[in-house]
Amino acid sequence: MRSEVVRKGIESAPARSLLRADGLTDEDFEKPFIGIANSWNDIIPGHLHLNELSEAVKEGIIEAGGKPFMFGVPGICDGIAMGHNGMRYSLISRDVISDCCEVVVEGHAFDGWVGITNCDKITPGMLMAAGRMNLPAIMVTGGAMEPGRLDGKDLDLQSVFEALGSYSAGTVDENFVRTIECAACPGKGSCSGLFTANSMACLTEVMGMSLTGCGTSLAVDGKKLAIARETGKRIVELVKKDIKPRDIVSMKSLRNAVRIDMAIGGSTNTALHIPAISKEFGQNITLDDFDKISREIPHITSIRPSGIYSMKDLDSAGGMPAVLNRLKDFMEDAPTAGGKSIMQIAKEAKVLNDEVLRPLNNPFHKQGGIAILKGNLAPQGSVVKQVAVSEKMMKFTGKARVFDSESDATAAIKSGKIVSGDVIVIRYEGPKGAPGMPEMLSPTSLIMGRGLGDSVALITDGRFSGATRGGAIGHVSPEAYEKGPISAVKDGDIIEIDIKERKLNVKISDAEMKERLSKVKIVERPVTGVQKKYRKLVTNGANGAYLE
Repeated sequence: MRSEVVRKGIESAPARSLLRADGLTDEDFEKPFIGIANSWNDIIPGHLHLNELSEAVKEGIIEAGGKPFMFGVPGICDGIAMGHNGMRYSLISRDVISDCCEVVVEGHAFDGWVGITNCDKITPGMLMAAGRMNLPAIMVTGGAMEPGRLDGKDLDLQSVFEALGSYSAGTVDENFVRTIECAACPGKGSCSGLFTANSMACLTEVMGMSLTGCGTSLAVDGKKLAIARETGKRIVELVKKDIKPRDIVSMKSLRNAVRIDMAIGGSTNTALHIPAISKEFGQNITLDDFDKISREIPHITSIRPSGIYSMKDLDSAGGMPAVLNRLKDFMEDAPTAGGKSIMQIAKEAKVLNDEVLRPLNNPFHKQGGIAILKGNLAPQGSVVKQVAVSEKMMKFTGKARVFDSESDATAAIKSGKIVSGDVIVIRYEGPKGAPGMPEMLSPTSLIMGRGLGDSVALITDGRFSGATRGGAIGHVSPEAYEKGPISAVKDGDIIEIDIKERKLNVKISDAEMKERLSKVKIVERPVTGVQKKYRKLVTNGANGAYLE
């Protein structure tokens, strides 16, 4: 085992001396060393209980004959970071987290490691690290919170943002907003809809990198602790058998993840994370793969923000095994860290609620959750959560209202300057331009809250929260900072959106576009520190904002 470099031989005496200061004994030096990357903090609601899960993992590792070592990993709550400069650090944190895992695991020559994760960038960051290092690894995702309840209706963070939109339109008062605020997020766990955290938890399970049932089990569910303990046992077995992440995750696994993503209607952020994860596993999932699979796989459940159900409902319907069962004729067989193959899991599973998880011949939508649009405005592609778009907005033509920042666009929406028939264009919010490609739940929620969801579209080189719904098209690539076509759009230009035909165009000639682009002056935002390094290395949204 690789940890022998710090456990065995006279040359390792200094390392052993320091490890003895940690409390290790001669007996411990005969055991595999297992790292536990614990992203616990008391800022993010989805992470409040991760110490409990980490302790359960430790117990499992010890029971299986391993020696656990816990270390911390940072995290950002996108909901708290939303709408201010902090959001520019969210996507950046994905790569920081990946690097943190690599530095500690490699620096201490661990034989394997477990990622204790939840919420938006932590899970993909840990998966990227797993693929990059290719040491035995497995994840425990922390689970969703219970939905909030008010007047017999489920609430979540999206409810609060949309209440703000209603407030800005003058249809509700401040007391109403406060009532929603106090009821929407009742406790520990990731936000209760199929937003980015829960989307990635589901896909982690389908890729085979967490145990069966982990992706949808709630934070407060006792079975989550049981899964964590079993995960601790399993990582020791993976180490002893030398089963590595690249033995589990292949193009088959990644395509399976995209299929499940399309079937459940996951966050548009998966179109950033899965391509980036694939690269770290030596594979290459692209936006074209997303679109091809989206045309083949129906949308068979309807979780918020696109529907009425919560993660609790999906878990009660059978979770990911039940979804796999529905799609078993589409799935490619692949191994999992738990030992069973994907097809074994699919065939053994049962669907426990035919309305929450519909049969293929009665889907909520005939196509999958995400569509990839291209055209002269997005030659490399753009992303929309088509199952969260009303039928009225599937084909839309409107006048461009151009803003060089999210804050300017938000102010215009709040002041009533955006009207029916407008297409809001927010640029210089891409991976390089912002930098950091901030999420934009505020403007999309304001649009919905003001009753403009069926008459106003929004396009951006930035991205959206998993909670976004409506005619919101993000990840426009190339981005404005690269002098992509979005940088040449002017107020009053006619923009044509056709989601069914996968088209996004601005009605100007090729010659006019070329002339405008030759005169574009890039909007520069001074950057320092990690933002400066990120801008130099990051690619655009079509490439998963991967660091080259």
